Amino acid sequence: MIPKDKRAWLWVPTLYFTQGLPYVMVVTVSVILYKKLGVSNADIGLYTSWLYLPWVLKPLWSPFVDLKSTKRKWFLRMQLLIAAALFGVGLSLPTNHFFTTSLACFWMAAFASATNDIASDGYYMLALSEQKQSFFVGMRSTFYRLAMITGQGLIVILAGFLEQYYGDPARAWSVTLTATAFLMLLLTAANLVATPAYETSGKADKPEGFLAVFRGFFAKPGIGWALAFILTYRLGESQLVKMAAPFLLDGSPAGGLGYSTEAVGTIYGTVGVICLSAGGILGGILISRHGLGKWMLPMILALNLPNALYALLALTQTSATWAVVGTVVAEQFGYGFGFAAFLMYLIYLSDGPAKTAHYAIATGFMALGMMVPGMISGYMQQWLGYGGFFIWVLLAALPVFWLVRRIRYPADYGKNSENDA
Repeated sequence: MIPKDKRAWLWVPTLYFTQGLPYVMVVTVSVILYKKLGVSNADIGLYTSWLYLPWVLKPLWSPFVDLKSTKRKWFLRMQLLIAAALFGVGLSLPTNHFFTTSLACFWMAAFASATNDIASDGYYMLALSEQKQSFFVGMRSTFYRLAMITGQGLIVILAGFLEQYYGDPARAWSVTLTATAFLMLLLTAANLVATPAYETSGKADKPEGFLAVFRGFFAKPGIGWALAFILTYRLGESQLVKMAAPFLLDGSPAGGLGYSTEAVGTIYGTVGVICLSAGGILGGILISRHGLGKWMLPMILALNLPNALYALLALTQTSATWAVVGTVVAEQFGYGFGFAAFLMYLIYLSDGPAKTAHYAIATGFMALGMMVPGMISGYMQQWLGYGGFFIWVLLAALPVFWLVRRIRYPADYGKNSENDA
């Protein structure tokens, strides 16, 4: 039998980069794409938020990932399907019905990506010991977010360059999405080589049955407070992430800063990458040294306080490069640092024989907490303006500070036993 933790330094980065890339393409890059193709903020907020639905509903089919076949086979097949769906988006963009057709392809990518998440997260919990799970949670979060920055950064830079080269946004984004589909194929091949085959297709170590999986999750002690905490952890960010790019791209008459597509991609793809990596890795190391209890509240603060800088930019209409870059530096570092605690709490809540399905249920509630606020974000922005909207984002973060005192978890959860005195 293959020992736990084998080749983790190799497969954790590739597996979670591959998990993050389709998510950012569906949820975030689609926002920039539709903005450049002339879709309104209200429609962008509404329809791209509906793309969260597969991540909300994934608990409904997560038991099948536990009960049928192996996690490794599941995520390799889903990654191939994602590549095909992104290729479909690329082909649809130059057509007259691009909005409907591309949304359908994004929906396919979203369902495949949500299933890929279930299998990848289950593999992570199966293939690593508890101590290594906490140690690698920072690297896992970092490479997931590096994929997101690749989407928001390098891929958007490419699209912006091609917009200038072709003089046609539809053609530029078509080429960009086709190239992204090819990148997904390369990543799938890398995961095929890097991930050891830990499981068999037999029934050993499988949960008892479909309904038992759900009963076991909702019977956990304090599950009501836990779900409220999960739903509100990113309540502010779920709205900011939808309107941050439109804010930078819109001109001053609309209250935005008037940056080009290429400039937005460059900012996120340079300093964003460095700061995100530093924050995520530091968060994982600190939890593995001291346990989750010591760092939960500081990490929640790190996740939310940088959003005040967006409000400051909007209210003062400061478009200076140093100010925008500084905002991205603080937001990306804070996100990488703050999200490490959330991931460890979800892993703790999911512990048990059906940990793959239980983690999928927990992250399904997390996605619901992203989808519903995101759906109204465009309407809120149009109603309040960018300045008022970012103030609202700050206020939306307050409930989690009340709920964090009501959830229960071991203070030393995730602490490496080698660090004990």
